[in-house]
Amino acid sequence: MTPLLVLPSLLCHVLLSAATVCVLWGDFELPVFMNNGDFTIGGIFPMHYRVEMPHTDYKLQPMSAQCKGFDPRAFRWAQAMRLAVEEINNRTDLLPNHMLGYKIYDSCSTPITAQKAVLQVLNGQETAHGAMCSGASSLLAVVGESGSSQSIVLSRTLQPFRVSMISYFSTCSCLSNRAKYPTFFRVVPNDDYQVKAIARLLKHFGWKWIGVVTEDHDYGRFALQGLKRELENTDICLAYHEMIPKDYSVEKVLKILDVMRTSSAKVIVVFSVEGEFYPFLKEFMNQNITGIQWIASEAWVTASVLAESYPLLDGTIGFAIRKGRIPRLRDYLLTVDPWRYPSNPMVHELWEALYGCSTSPASGSSQLPTCTGNETIRDQYSSYMNTSSPRVTYNVYKAVYAIAHSLHGLINCKPGKGPFQNSSCSNQIDVQPWQLQHYLQEVSFSIADEKINFDEKGNAIPYYDLINWQRDANGQIQFVTMHHQSVKIDTSVIFYNKQVLVSVCSDSCPPGYRKAVRQGKPLCCFDCVPCDSDSVDCISCPDDFWSNLNGTQCIPKVVEFLSHDAMGMTLTVIAVAGACLTLLVLAVFFHFRNTPIVRLNNSELSFFILLSLTLCFLCALVFIGEPTSWSCMLRHTAFSITFSLCISCILGKTLVVLGAFTATRPGNDLMKWLGPRQQRVIIFSCTLVQVVICAAWLISAPPFPLRNTQYQRSKIILECSEGSELAFWCVLGYIGLLACLCFVLAFLARKLPGNFNEAKYITFSMLIFCAVWLAFIPAYVSSPGKFTVAVEIFAILASAFGLLFCLFAPKCYIILLKPDKNTKLNLIVRFEPVLLPHCGIYNVHIMYILRKINL
Repeated sequence: MTPLLVLPSLLCHVLLSAATVCVLWGDFELPVFMNNGDFTIGGIFPMHYRVEMPHTDYKLQPMSAQCKGFDPRAFRWAQAMRLAVEEINNRTDLLPNHMLGYKIYDSCSTPITAQKAVLQVLNGQETAHGAMCSGASSLLAVVGESGSSQSIVLSRTLQPFRVSMISYFSTCSCLSNRAKYPTFFRVVPNDDYQVKAIARLLKHFGWKWIGVVTEDHDYGRFALQGLKRELENTDICLAYHEMIPKDYSVEKVLKILDVMRTSSAKVIVVFSVEGEFYPFLKEFMNQNITGIQWIASEAWVTASVLAESYPLLDGTIGFAIRKGRIPRLRDYLLTVDPWRYPSNPMVHELWEALYGCSTSPASGSSQLPTCTGNETIRDQYSSYMNTSSPRVTYNVYKAVYAIAHSLHGLINCKPGKGPFQNSSCSNQIDVQPWQLQHYLQEVSFSIADEKINFDEKGNAIPYYDLINWQRDANGQIQFVTMHHQSVKIDTSVIFYNKQVLVSVCSDSCPPGYRKAVRQGKPLCCFDCVPCDSDSVDCISCPDDFWSNLNGTQCIPKVVEFLSHDAMGMTLTVIAVAGACLTLLVLAVFFHFRNTPIVRLNNSELSFFILLSLTLCFLCALVFIGEPTSWSCMLRHTAFSITFSLCISCILGKTLVVLGAFTATRPGNDLMKWLGPRQQRVIIFSCTLVQVVICAAWLISAPPFPLRNTQYQRSKIILECSEGSELAFWCVLGYIGLLACLCFVLAFLARKLPGNFNEAKYITFSMLIFCAVWLAFIPAYVSSPGKFTVAVEIFAILASAFGLLFCLFAPKCYIILLKPDKNTKLNLIVRFEPVLLPHCGIYNVHIMYILRKINL
């Protein structure tokens, strides 16, 4: 840069620095409680249940969100933090010569308000002059939050600054993800442990049909996922899952209650914080729904406000986090009053909630009477003074001490033995939050005979108490601890609202009956049907037996196959009659082999067709009787080869007819390729392909007899398994290919002169053949049994009769009944009128054709 440009730049920088001022553009809310110290920690507590968002018209600056529904229980948590800080500051063995400060804010149990609170903790409220604003607070750690959704927002907000957060009540398993939440710690077990315990509890009491109600936050969603995962391999089913709407609506709640009322599930697991569940229960009580066993999550299982306000919750069971002992807690809570904190509006709200009176009637903001000093604490708000068995309050207490012990380890670091780069220690005058995080991860101390430390994911040691809500003789609700740590439950001390509820979708089946699952329903919902060999809860009979109608005895199954009964004998008679009829036609053709009509139809091919048809009729007999290894192998192979031979002969005849009548002049050499030798080659080649397929089938996976006991439980069906379905369909497909080719060629030649042309008869025969076998396929694949075998035999016989009658009936009619038409002259005379209107060359063509076909 040139010297001429340096001076203006410096002047601009100086002027800009002098003019820059950090200014608060919005209202800065003061902490609920604040105390200065050498090290500052933050505290975020849901001192109100909900937030009312202001109306926004986008014309004026919107007002701040209004927190509603004061929560004395959460206010007690905040006081526990203050008490812990005071105790630490008065100790000489923990953080000596250092003072711990705090700033406590209200999150109003809402993520957006919680984020605003943590930003206020981070930024501070001071204004500063200079090029950079320097009014940021030296925050080292935060104690918070209770709700998992709020903790997710706070952890993500604090993460860029590497400020650690210790939650006292956020149990969502999602927060154990160290990649997403590297600065998050908690002194409460995550929900992975709780859902395991709840699953064991349900199994212990035999509650197999349950409903689940969750809040519309991450806590509820992840808890539900964990519970479903634990119930996957059990006999416990989920009847329904309903979610309490985030934006509370009476209409939506009524829909949920209607599901609960109509469901047969009598056990309901609720994953919700106290603030979300409280308004839901109001509407629940109005609907007068009874007979429910509640399973509470740790978020509300010790909520005194709910227990005292709603008797319908009596008998509730749930897992509570570990309770502890906090000395001087009750005395310290009594020191918080409006006269000691006259300018703290939260303390005034506490007083109004506890005593139902106002300490400042002149403001006109309250309709409550003025306090006289003689009021007693209202029962529904006595949770503020409930210090007999602190649980969440104890967690807050532990979280503050965890931070203090971490700071103590950081301060007492010996130079050259530190955990940071080059074995250095932190600068005690300027401690960075990331340095404190290292000591938090490694911290280990004892408090009230409990050892406190964190695992690699920032979780505390899991510990639960099994709590049962019981009402004593005075009508006061008691949280009775049934058990500690493991879920070994003493059922003798459990108090139920009326009696032990049964919550199943279907009652157990009596002896002689089994479970039949209802279509579209969970496995817990079933019908009881008489026992059989596939029973779920019955003793299975052997494969050859099935149970009687009462399900008390195994009786032999009926063996079924197509035997020589009435149906089998009928099919046998038809098959033999077809074979005999074919042989009779063969005899007729042989006797009249020198007549024109036999010679016209190529006598050699006709004899081949009649012989193959005879075999087709006889192969149907192999399908009748009990299946054996040989009969199973012979059934489809014999059938396929004989029909392939028959269709090949018909194909050869069709080619001869088509070739003869498509020759355009006598000198055409096409017919020399369709002589007797070539015809035999065509027949042999087409049949050989089928023989090769059948040989490969028999070598690789031959058909075999099978005892089918699965299709009908009362019967044993003796059938032939194909061995290879691919080979079976290849055999049928090849026959179909030959038939289709023959049909197409015959169809092309159907309009040639009828006296010399049997193409139209072949067309009809192939049409019948294809129709029969296309109809057979659905029947064959639909079900096993003797009727399927009978259908296959019928298809064989029907197609064989179709070929016999279509191809030979017209010729036998002329040979036997119209011998006067079986002459060469008659055939020529009837042929000539068809062609004479055309050019004369065809008359020569006629004589050529007659010579070629030996007429």
